[in-house]
Amino acid sequence: MREVAGLWSGRIMPCVPLSSESRLSRGHAARMLIMEATMEYRRLGNTGLTVSRICLGCMSYGDPAATIAGSNLRWEWALKEDAARPFFKRAIDLGINFFDTANVYSFGASEEITGRALREFARREEVVIATKVWGVMRPGPNGGGLSRKAILHEIDASLKRLGTDYVDLYQIHRWDEATPIEETMEALHDVVRMGKARYLGASSMHAWQFAKAQHVAERHGWSRFVSMQNHYNLIYREEEREMVPLCRDQGIGLIPWSPLARGYLARAPEAKGTKRSETDRFGRTLYSSMAQADQPVVAGVDKLAKTRNLPHAQIALAWLLRNAAVTAPIVGATKMEHLETAVAALGVQLSKEEVTALEAPYVAHPIAGFS
Repeated sequence: MREVAGLWSGRIMPCVPLSSESRLSRGHAARMLIMEATMEYRRLGNTGLTVSRICLGCMSYGDPAATIAGSNLRWEWALKEDAARPFFKRAIDLGINFFDTANVYSFGASEEITGRALREFARREEVVIATKVWGVMRPGPNGGGLSRKAILHEIDASLKRLGTDYVDLYQIHRWDEATPIEETMEALHDVVRMGKARYLGASSMHAWQFAKAQHVAERHGWSRFVSMQNHYNLIYREEEREMVPLCRDQGIGLIPWSPLARGYLARAPEAKGTKRSETDRFGRTLYSSMAQADQPVVAGVDKLAKTRNLPHAQIALAWLLRNAAVTAPIVGATKMEHLETAVAALGVQLSKEEVTALEAPYVAHPIAGFS
């Protein structure tokens, strides 16, 4: 869809709950019982930048065989370019204008695929492209991190792979203990001043670290972060203690990663795992240690999904989307139904009683996802 209006008039198809007497499966219901709704958009934090309330996460598109010496990162579930392209077209047809990737995803292949697909299916001014810096891209000194040298090299490399002369949102992927935050923030400010990024964002870190970075930028008159890409979902809510209140107070847009907890919140408890769940080493570090404690939450999602005859993912995403601090959860998709189900979650409203039931079983978790 090439028309300018296409991005701003996308239609989504949220499911209508079925009566208990219906014999239709939830999957069939999701296809057969629909109502029209318009894609929702929101300003990213206190900026004037407008983004769709669903962001397509592009880590799932890349090279399953990608590797560099000394790294154990793998994306064995990633779709190659031919398989990935239809997801970008469908996302744009549905009204999504927000796409998130990172230099380290498939060691650059994700950015290449994202850039080529968006050039084919949309105009540059129609889409919001976000990427990230920090991950190790090559062995040896200065191969990653947030030094001035690393940032200025990696922004140019990302722009080349994406095939664009600027990104809309340039994010630090994690905190760099080895680099003074003053060095990082000045380098990021220079990236903005050079016109290579429109806005800056950050990802998982302690709230005090985020506050320190913002203070350093403000003190020197440098560009501040406008968004926080944090680890936040129904089975990992530690962000609610400090980061979410801080961002709400400061007008920072939240764009949570892993909103479906690597798929645990997207399927019934008895369902078989996926290739990603079997091969995603990082995902196992996030949830395996608390899997038993998380079962009551997963069971609560399962119960409500069956009661309302909705896909599990729509329940989990609707819970996130009701939070006024959340701008847009970042959703990955390797099957078209993943994408369409996520967008349809915008039409799902949860009652106070349903929210209470979903949240009640949660127990405190150790910090996960900061490294």
